[in-house]
Amino acid sequence: MRDTRAPTPAQFGWLLAAVTATLAPHAIELPYWLAILCASLIAIRSALLWRRGKPPHQLVIVLVAVAAGIGVRFEFSHFFGKDPGVALLAVLLCLKLLESRTTRDLRAAVLLAYFLQLGLFFYNQTPGIAALALAGALLTTTTLLSLEDAAARPVAQLRTSAVLLSQGLPFMLVLFVLFPRVQGPLWGLPSDAYSGMTGLSDTMTPGSISQLGLSDAIAFRAEFDGTPPPPSQRYWRGPVLTRYDGRSWRPGFSTIAREPRYEPSGRAYEYRLTLEPHNQPWLLALDFPAADIPKTRYAGDFRLLAEQPVRMRTRFDLRSYPATAVGKVEDAIVLAEAQRLPANVNPRSRALAREIATEGAGPSEILALTLERLRGLDLTYTLSPPLLGTHSVDEFLFDTRQGFCEHFASAFVFLMRAAGVPARVVTGYQGGEINPVDGSLVVRQSDAHAWAEVWLVGRGWVRVDPTALAAPSRIESGLSAALPDWDVLPLLRRPGMDWLRDLRHRWDAVSNTWNQWVLGYNPDRQRDLLERMGFPQPDWRTLAMLLGVSAAGLMLLLLAWAFAQRRQHDPLDAAWTSFSRKLARHGAARHPWEGPLDYGKRLAMTFPEHAEPLRTISEDYARLRYRIGPADPHSVRLLARHIRRLKLK
Repeated sequence: MRDTRAPTPAQFGWLLAAVTATLAPHAIELPYWLAILCASLIAIRSALLWRRGKPPHQLVIVLVAVAAGIGVRFEFSHFFGKDPGVALLAVLLCLKLLESRTTRDLRAAVLLAYFLQLGLFFYNQTPGIAALALAGALLTTTTLLSLEDAAARPVAQLRTSAVLLSQGLPFMLVLFVLFPRVQGPLWGLPSDAYSGMTGLSDTMTPGSISQLGLSDAIAFRAEFDGTPPPPSQRYWRGPVLTRYDGRSWRPGFSTIAREPRYEPSGRAYEYRLTLEPHNQPWLLALDFPAADIPKTRYAGDFRLLAEQPVRMRTRFDLRSYPATAVGKVEDAIVLAEAQRLPANVNPRSRALAREIATEGAGPSEILALTLERLRGLDLTYTLSPPLLGTHSVDEFLFDTRQGFCEHFASAFVFLMRAAGVPARVVTGYQGGEINPVDGSLVVRQSDAHAWAEVWLVGRGWVRVDPTALAAPSRIESGLSAALPDWDVLPLLRRPGMDWLRDLRHRWDAVSNTWNQWVLGYNPDRQRDLLERMGFPQPDWRTLAMLLGVSAAGLMLLLLAWAFAQRRQHDPLDAAWTSFSRKLARHGAARHPWEGPLDYGKRLAMTFPEHAEPLRTISEDYARLRYRIGPADPHSVRLLARHIRRLKLK
């Protein structure tokens, strides 16, 4: 039977609060026009509730829905996927809220709100998002409770909702620990399953890395066993770029093997790398990783690669040797590619390189002379360099003389190649900040960096960081220490923000713990835990048995708790027992199978002169006993007073 009752203002108020709490975290992911539309629809419904106005005509709601659907189609170019799906559901929830006239409509809106709370985790799984989703679930559950008992006090409804959610926590923990772990994102459509992932690209053009300079998003964390390496050795290797078309750098030829092409030497640093998803195979390891790292491969250009693109937060135990000499013996194909330049680009830089090559007596001397010439050009390191044209290296070195790390690396490698020395660009991250709360080293997108490698006979590939010529503090102290005063810094890197940075450190430490123990609970960790519990090599049958036994045990505990609660003194039951005894003394004892409403009807017929108070007492007891949540103490006291004052002839 359809529930066509008109909702009360209090019920609508709870739903408005639940919808607002549900959609507010989605606002940063929705298109701006859609977020404004949803906020406007909620505001209109709130105004109608305040003024006790009627919802708009159904035709208006249909037109808004069609217009929003067309807008979503133009925004995302398709309807099927995470982003357009969540956007449409957000609009439909607000429109359902606007058109609601009955409690049945409110129940439909509640179901949509629950689904959109789950949708928060499609974008992010941080502890903050979990707290916001929990707050939304609490308000939505309270809305459901209000639909069952509109007369209950708001505080009592909120408390009952919290109790219901807390009773589900043990089952949630059992499912979390024992349910088979599924690797992959929460959303599986190929079109946008991994959309929104940011980080380094395998292509570098002027300005491509400086775009990451203002981002405080975390790229990865590293927890060292002991003292971390000094800043000058914190080079985290990403794409190695060899091919140059006059403007962009791209990866070149590289072999892939199960073992590295070098013998690690020097001091070793052992650390755990927690890598944020970036949908690329490179692991951004500290130069140069050891040979015994499972589930990885080694590129000929010394990158450490995962077997699959990193599409979820991943943890690796690594050991690196920054002082290792690499590439003493190199393939002729690699060296030839590392000297190739396109014709008819950057003529002034070519002339400078020929001049340096004439003065130098070999690659090492050419390298030293090139660095000296670059140092004398008075170049400026900045996050906002001017745009460059066709001859980008010429314009940077001789005209603008302002650039970010990619400008310095690109110009240096071009000069070395033009002078006959093999060279290539390496991109990745440099530096990182030690979190004083938990001691982890946090590397952010703003630490993205580009440097160069030069191949020298007898020495192999040698790292050269030309950015240090103009901004030596970039290597030792990070980005903010190297930029000029007039450059715009990220908010948390600006002077006077120590208190905000301290808050960020504390939040990062909490997030790191969450990532390691909640989001990092993968199939390997689940298997290790079950083995420690005495279940070696658990299969799906073992997991199903453990789940069934644990769930049954929890149900028995909850039943025992419920019976214990009933055995405690209940003033409502005490009042009803007193009423039943009083009527029994007058020959109208209550039958064990008789409910309060039927008992009240029989009493009214037995004592017609007291029919009204007898029916009222029975109905009040039924309402208080079978409501959702605890009975209002004031109503219970009032019922007991009526029972005491009842006088039968």
